[in-house]
Amino acid sequence: MYQKIIKNDIRKSKLITATIMAFILVAAMLTALAASLTVNLFGAIDNMLLSAKSFHYMQMHTGDVDMEQLKSFADANDNVENYQVLKFLNIEGADIVIGDNSLAGSIQDNGLSVQGEKFDFLLNLNGEVIHPADGEIYVPIYYMQKGNVALGDTVTIHGISFTVAGFLRDSAMNAGLVSSKRFLVNQVDFERVREFGQLEYLIEFRLEKHISFPAFEAAYLDAGLPANGPPAITYNQVKMINGITDGIMIAVLVLIGILVILVAFLCIRFTLLAKIEEDYKEIGVLKAVGMRVSHIKKLYLAKYGAIAGAACMLGFLASLPLQAPFMQNIRLYMGESGNPLPGLLWGLLGTVVICGAVMLYVNGMLGRFRKISAVQAVRFGAPQEKSISARGFRLSHNKLFSRNVFLGIKDVLSRKKLYVTMLMVLVISSFLMIVPQNIVSTITAKSFITYMGMGICDAHIGVMRTQTEAVAGKSAEIAGVLAADKNVDKYALFTSRMLDRKADNGTMEKLQVAFGDYSVFPITYAKGRAPQSESELALSVLNAEDLKKKVGDDIILVVDGTEKRLTVCGIYSDVTNGGRTAQAVFDTNSGKVLSTGIAVTFRDRQSVETAISQYREEFSFAKVTSINESIEQMFGSIRDAIQMASVAAIGATALLILLVTVLFMKMLVAKDRYSIAILKSMGFTSADIRRQYFTRSITVLALGIMIGTILANTLGELVGVAIVSSFGAAAFHFVVNPWFAYLVSPLLIAGCAIAATILGISGIQTLKISEHIKEA
Repeated sequence: MYQKIIKNDIRKSKLITATIMAFILVAAMLTALAASLTVNLFGAIDNMLLSAKSFHYMQMHTGDVDMEQLKSFADANDNVENYQVLKFLNIEGADIVIGDNSLAGSIQDNGLSVQGEKFDFLLNLNGEVIHPADGEIYVPIYYMQKGNVALGDTVTIHGISFTVAGFLRDSAMNAGLVSSKRFLVNQVDFERVREFGQLEYLIEFRLEKHISFPAFEAAYLDAGLPANGPPAITYNQVKMINGITDGIMIAVLVLIGILVILVAFLCIRFTLLAKIEEDYKEIGVLKAVGMRVSHIKKLYLAKYGAIAGAACMLGFLASLPLQAPFMQNIRLYMGESGNPLPGLLWGLLGTVVICGAVMLYVNGMLGRFRKISAVQAVRFGAPQEKSISARGFRLSHNKLFSRNVFLGIKDVLSRKKLYVTMLMVLVISSFLMIVPQNIVSTITAKSFITYMGMGICDAHIGVMRTQTEAVAGKSAEIAGVLAADKNVDKYALFTSRMLDRKADNGTMEKLQVAFGDYSVFPITYAKGRAPQSESELALSVLNAEDLKKKVGDDIILVVDGTEKRLTVCGIYSDVTNGGRTAQAVFDTNSGKVLSTGIAVTFRDRQSVETAISQYREEFSFAKVTSINESIEQMFGSIRDAIQMASVAAIGATALLILLVTVLFMKMLVAKDRYSIAILKSMGFTSADIRRQYFTRSITVLALGIMIGTILANTLGELVGVAIVSSFGAAAFHFVVNPWFAYLVSPLLIAGCAIAATILGISGIQTLKISEHIKEA
């Protein structure tokens, strides 16, 4: 019986069925895609870390390493499973030439390494441990994806040539957000180049399971082991940094999927209410003859169950070929997840969840059957919506609009509940189209770096201990040149030192602090403000979380041999130095100078790149990068991933508006066929009536775009924060692309809605008075 009812109902309402099915299909497809990608992403990361035997704790160090002291610590600590010390030969970017192009403009700390003996292996694209032959060099995937290098190219380092034999996956330094990159050579070639670079050590540990990394770090520092370098990196940080780029793309897909599901529910609500209204008398008769509400509901649930089941299965199948382009970056950087079955099962589970959600929603909507009075339904049919607001809106008082425009607006005011579905669809569509683009424009804007711990400038000049031991002298030399250069508008020098910090329990720990004038190139603080007095200190978000400090709390540093109590005045996000930094303005000679950074802006805006190139040649011992290069190299891959998801959002939105608007207008015309017949009998032409319906559509469209655009640029910012905060920005404001948000997006939405309206009201011309006037 149910099968026959379903077939007859679908045959009578093909458009409604197709539209609902399309939305459930898209929602199921996106859900299955996001679930499968998530499982495959984490599976690929785990598989890569397992194959590489990634470290659990790693401290970079410049200077001598007491191997006996390190061995004693490892032997005495029961949590240490294994340890090793790897060499990292830091090479200036200008001294690494690939083909005819150097890496002078790279923001990365590039260096040579040899293969690890015990763990932290560098892998080829097949996931195998690499063993380079003489004269061979393996280049990070990062540069291959950027198009800097191809297989067989020549890499020259200080006149010594190598042949690119392949590309490597580095479990610790794969991502663009990681500021170091390892090139792999064998031990013989490493020794040939050793005199041309600055040697750093990677002190690495493999630990027992379920060990607290902060507790181990505290033990490491308490033992006085080498720590002259950036803050330590842990296994959890490695996993997070490897998953950020694709994780954000998946998060945007999830956002799109949620919004499409909402539209699907709105679509189901509208069609179901219209169907209930159409069947109102029949429902009343069924209740009058004693049929239980649960049995009546089954008639409707059977149809929507068949539609949802078929759509979800088709959605799952459609998600399978779509995985290839979205998985491309995951496969390149992490390799295969190992077993594809879990991804397929989770994708299938996602579609089952969508199907279940649809059925629960339909069942909830059908609960209104209990409120239907059999007597009222049989005698009077469905109750009509009453609107108080439209009573004063009379044609006799109208002096602003034409007759047809007035009647169109009045209908919207009279039946607000009916048009709210279309309004919500347009609001969601604007949100869906604008928010991903806002995230892209925010990440690529120059101002975004102020939320990531860096001020807006034209160039950044860095001098590190790995590049030269005379950091202070070289920095003073650069400052002198900048002061004499008339093209330099302003500059500021920031010196990073490693100071001792007295913990709350009295033990001594390390804290990296940068000193300088933070008013020259201000950054944006998540909480509080920049340090202004010698008694204040600002902390990065990760440091504030680790130290359990908030604005107003005190922190004790050992400065020039004495304890200095400082007040936390601000908390900021940071992507530099592992995200664990601090800022202060007082003068001190305490602690080792780790690096100096100089931010510069130029007066001549046309010659910025030329000036940067000149300073690269003049300061060969320093790293000179432009801010545009920094943004591109750090966030380019993330921007591309979100851009891919954004294109999917635009396509889904256009399809969504077309389908829903056609469905809405056709159902509205069918619902109003008696009213249309009356209007025609009164002398209104088909063109007049089409103008009325067109006015209804335009009125709802204008209101929907306006509300949607406002929400996308306000509420959407909260969604953007939730997504982007995953890679370090604790708080930020959207940088809206006005061309897209206020012109392209509204025009695209309006174009789709208008085209769909024209198609949806085309049936008015063929509607005959004689066939529908009798329905009175």
